[in-house]
Amino acid sequence: MLVLTRRRGESVTIGPDIRIVVLGLKSGQVRLGIEAPPAVAVHREEVYTRIQEENRLAANTQAVPLEAFRRLIPIKRRLVS
Repeated sequence: MLVLTRRRGESVTIGPDIRIVVLGLKSGQVRLGIEAPPAVAVHREEVYTRIQEENRLAANTQAVPLEAFRRLIPIKRRLVS
């Protein structure tokens, strides 16, 4: 782990596209601003952990047969003249 000391307004760059800026300090908390390309997902750790858990649960669900969906969706039948 790389440990850095930064002051308000100073930043850290990760690769060519990601920049983390210290916005301020208040009541023992650090406010960070993160600039990243839209293709890079940025989440708080607890949110990321929840997303990963939901993905694991979704991957373990059983496949639903196509016929079950066909019964749920009414099909408009064409009238043959």
